[in-house]
Amino acid sequence: MNSLLLTISRVAENQWHAVENDLVVGRGHASRRLDGRTFLSIDTWDEAVFDRLAAAMLTDHPSPLYTVVDETDRELTTAWERAGFTTWRREREFVVPTAGITPAPLPPGVVITAADKEPLRELDHALRAEIDWSTMPAEVLPWQGGTTPIDPSTYTIAQRNGQYVGLLRLATATRQPRIGLIAVRAGERRTGIGRALLTHALHHLGAETVVAEVNETNAAALALFESLGARHTNSNLELVHGKA
Repeated sequence: MNSLLLTISRVAENQWHAVENDLVVGRGHASRRLDGRTFLSIDTWDEAVFDRLAAAMLTDHPSPLYTVVDETDRELTTAWERAGFTTWRREREFVVPTAGITPAPLPPGVVITAADKEPLRELDHALRAEIDWSTMPAEVLPWQGGTTPIDPSTYTIAQRNGQYVGLLRLATATRQPRIGLIAVRAGERRTGIGRALLTHALHHLGAETVVAEVNETNAAALALFESLGARHTNSNLELVHGKA
């Protein structure tokens, strides 16, 4: 790669191209996710091109910026580290079998229901006030600030005395069903609601397995999935640049 002939251009609000001799030899992309954070990705085989694209993207976008890499991909991880990224968190990926799963007993007064839009939105706001959302998956709920249409059909809800106290989000319009989130109100935790939501979803799924990602610091969630026979298959690193 001749660095003197390489040019980096921002071709759209969220896209960059690296061009040499009129050929695109690398691409960069920035995506603003539903939780408001911006994630970067770069597609190139050349280290010098990667470094130039990363430098341009970091210049053009305010920090903090994030990216996600497979923990086993040391080459890509090292490339982002050269650009100044550091590990922010690690997520373990599990494959969870559904065979033989029966719904766990419900805590007294708790029922499992489908979701209605407005109570679901209220539960989201309450959970955001109780949880450090930066430790949650990059895409948590399908709206931001209540401005984007939501799809309650992807949620299973735990109610106590008519109040929403917990939720599970399940994405089925993917190659493999994926559990996107389990969350329970602070005052209702360690009562069995999370297990009830998860076992209810697995029992009614209609697929042999489901994928789930769990932050390695969430000991309770790890123990829950492992108790149901979940198999650890991979780990992803979330890297950050410019976060205090």
